[in-house]
Amino acid sequence: MTLELFAVLVAVGSFLAGMLGALTGLGGGIIVVPMLTLLFHVDIRYAIGASLVSVIATSSGAAAAYVREGWTNVRVGIFLEVATTIGALIGAALAGVIPTSALAILFGIVLLYTAFRSFQTREEHASDAPAHPWANKLRLNGSYPAPDGVKHYTVQGVPQGWALMLGAGILSALLGIGSGVIKVLAMDRTMKLPFKVSTTTSNFMIGVTAAASAGVYLHRGYIEPAIAFPVMLGVLGGALLGARVLARANVKWLRILFTAVVVVMAFQMLYKGFKGGA
Repeated sequence: MTLELFAVLVAVGSFLAGMLGALTGLGGGIIVVPMLTLLFHVDIRYAIGASLVSVIATSSGAAAAYVREGWTNVRVGIFLEVATTIGALIGAALAGVIPTSALAILFGIVLLYTAFRSFQTREEHASDAPAHPWANKLRLNGSYPAPDGVKHYTVQGVPQGWALMLGAGILSALLGIGSGVIKVLAMDRTMKLPFKVSTTTSNFMIGVTAAASAGVYLHRGYIEPAIAFPVMLGVLGGALLGARVLARANVKWLRILFTAVVVVMAFQMLYKGFKGGA
């Protein structure tokens, strides 16, 4: 296979991954790494490096729009980003010593968890319970726009959320994903933020986490432009198109398709990991 054909095929695959990820809200990075390793036989560390670059590109544009519209809790995002950045640096350091087979197994487990989470009901809620003392001290409580006016909410479980974000940062660096599932879970279930605030704040954080990880991968030579560039262009284009057609798409069937693809890739990654190669 020539380099030109490889780049085109990778860009097309990344485009589909980005579009499907945007339509289902789970991101394209969760598909890009298995696609590169299983279909194109790219070393998993180079696949992770390329995925991190695409995560930075795709999160930046959407994050700006969400901040402008008033959905993102910037103070919560910046506070939690300290944890995810520390975690990302730890994860990037561990990635250099953990065997690729172990990374493949870990990725397979995360894929199965993602498939499970994709079918759970997501409800918008705003907690009126007393805020955690840290939330008051750091002024983390906020508001978001709603059809019937601005709604205010309190932030709870701040220490637990910070600890979960540390783990999300480690996973992001180890696997080259935004780990948005864990970030949203931490903010939505533990810190009791409204779901839309959780997802938009997670998007705001993902780019910074990926940038911290990508710096270490770049230093170690795991970011190959011939792989990263078509992945970045493909995922970015797919995410932009997915965002446009989201309003008209049948999300239920898209989620079923996404979950089926993720489950198949999960078992393939687990098989490859237990077999001893990635």
